[in-house]
Amino acid sequence: MIFGIRNYALVTCSALLGGVLAVAQVSFDPAPGKIEVRVEGQPFSNLYYGSEWPMPFLHPLRAASGVAVTRGYPVEKIEGESQDHAAHHGLWYAHGDINGVDFWRDKGPQATGRIVPKSEPKAARGTLSGEFSLVTPEKKTIGSIEQAFRFSSSGASRVVDVRVTIRADRGVALKLGDTEEGSLGLRLRDEFREDRGAVLSNSDGLVGTKNIWGKRAKWVDYSAVVGREKLGVTVFDHPGNPRYPTYWHARGYGLCAANPFGVSSFLKDKTRDGSLTTPAGGSLTFRYRVVIHPGGLEPADAEKFAAEFAKEK
Repeated sequence: MIFGIRNYALVTCSALLGGVLAVAQVSFDPAPGKIEVRVEGQPFSNLYYGSEWPMPFLHPLRAASGVAVTRGYPVEKIEGESQDHAAHHGLWYAHGDINGVDFWRDKGPQATGRIVPKSEPKAARGTLSGEFSLVTPEKKTIGSIEQAFRFSSSGASRVVDVRVTIRADRGVALKLGDTEEGSLGLRLRDEFREDRGAVLSNSDGLVGTKNIWGKRAKWVDYSAVVGREKLGVTVFDHPGNPRYPTYWHARGYGLCAANPFGVSSFLKDKTRDGSLTTPAGGSLTFRYRVVIHPGGLEPADAEKFAAEFAKEK
């Protein structure tokens, strides 16, 4: 399938820190298996959707300077880079237990579920969106998931707003099980590893993966030096999401995942059940914001971003 989108450019507005508005030009350029995203005329990311991948994802994500902040593997094999967790594709949404099917890992279509495009994506107002089917290893479709990515610029920062709607539209309920393997995932490049000097922190002022893993927070930030450039990536939960503020599967090796479901794992209490069930005909919607910022984290700036994001309905 090749997405039927012509080269497309437009102007979008986004809230800056302090309430000032920035104007960003966003354009999309389709190619077999992917759509390139440019912000301010510069390459920013690609939406991958082809059948060779188990799910749609954005790769790479770049700072305004053009430096990639996400890991190359498995899309690109870069000498010396880590090659663990082949399912960690840039920025993506999936879950490790939907009606007992693992849609998070990538062990091949015979072993794990696939998130398969069922319609061409749409481009409008700086956003790419598409409808995808949740297909089991037995090739049974159990539901659908709509994913939308809105791209913008806020000063020297790049912003991706993610909206995910899970629909139980195949006549059966969808149970998103209690597992730490999910849901919004971001795999950063190796410079964002804690053992290489990166600083991981959250909205409650906690620092380090030992302190923020499994904790609830409005946002989590990873900041590091890449080459000679200091960069950071902050992921924000939205107040409208179920179980806000979410739990975070924030690992020191570069995985940052917002996951409201893995309660028993995060609390290390098997009597707790973090699963959520959507009845047949129902849906669940989640929203997240990813900000790639220059310099180290300024908590006051992150709080301003969080406040602006919270105003969006």
